[in-house]
Amino acid sequence: MSIYRFVAISRLTLQSNRLCSTTIGKFYQKQKPRYNENGFLIHCCTKHTGTIKNEKEKLRTYIVQRYIEYVNNYTKVLENRFPAAMKMYRVFSVGIKDFLKDLKTYIALRIKIAKNGGFTNMSRQDIELYQKMPSDMWRIAPVLILSAIPFGNYIIFPLAFLKPKKLLCSHFWSIQQKAEFTVQDLTDRLRNNKPVFRALQAKIDSVSPRDLKKKWQRVIGLLGSGVHPSAQEVLACKDLFSKEPYSLSNLSYSHMGHLLKMYGLRKTIFRRKKLKYKAFLLLQMDKAITREGGVETMSTEALRNACLIRGLNSSHLSNQDMRDWLLQWLQVSENIDSSTFSLLLHCPIFFAYNHPQNWVLIY
Repeated sequence: MSIYRFVAISRLTLQSNRLCSTTIGKFYQKQKPRYNENGFLIHCCTKHTGTIKNEKEKLRTYIVQRYIEYVNNYTKVLENRFPAAMKMYRVFSVGIKDFLKDLKTYIALRIKIAKNGGFTNMSRQDIELYQKMPSDMWRIAPVLILSAIPFGNYIIFPLAFLKPKKLLCSHFWSIQQKAEFTVQDLTDRLRNNKPVFRALQAKIDSVSPRDLKKKWQRVIGLLGSGVHPSAQEVLACKDLFSKEPYSLSNLSYSHMGHLLKMYGLRKTIFRRKKLKYKAFLLLQMDKAITREGGVETMSTEALRNACLIRGLNSSHLSNQDMRDWLLQWLQVSENIDSSTFSLLLHCPIFFAYNHPQNWVLIY
């Protein structure tokens, strides 16, 4: 290297060092001087530190936002890749929440009944839930018990998803399944109407006195000819259901079995006791309807559910048709006490046996 090139490089290096010193000096002049314990000056770089902190905060916020977006989109990714599994997950997650909610309400109602000693202050909706929940609990119990066993949920959940009507209760059904299964259950119930009617026919000759027998023969004749008697004609034969031959204590074992099936209940050994309790709940629901303002205040869904409980297919009936039908039922129900529970239990025969909407399901 020549002496001239060396001198040129030295000058450039010197100028560069001066420029750096000047820049650093100007930067530190803007900072407030700080001193340590021994009195030595400490130069601060607060701007530089603040800038780093801001960048870290931006980076942290960006990462969190991206994570949230990933989680939200991950559900969609799973639905696209595993549609059947995600559908099953939604069925059980939503169903178990609804079931637990109704279960809590049911337990609260039982406590309330135990304290108050009756149903006088309960709403129609609460009584309907109270009479429905025990069967739902029995139906879902095997699935809940088996799912608690290690690895049992991998077997029972897919099986229950494939057989929802048998292994799951209505809380886990879709809207379409509820409509379909409700029609199927009502069809099975209606198949017991004819055996119950035949059992009533079989005891006509044992009816006395003569005037009452004529009234009863007219009621049976109307049902046999394809029409229904009026509420007044049914009430005129009320005494037949408080003693022989149609009181609960005088019904045959098979007659009571068909009555249970007509209301969607299982046949048991203690059939008479079960029928008394069913009649009691029906009467309490009827009283609650009257207490809450009558059928005029009921919504479409409430009307359909009330007709379904009492054995009428209301899927194609208008609100007014349902109200008119329930009014007939309530006219009889208002005159019922514990001695005439049998009359109330046979009202589906008197008012729905020949109804066109029911015949559509059976024939």
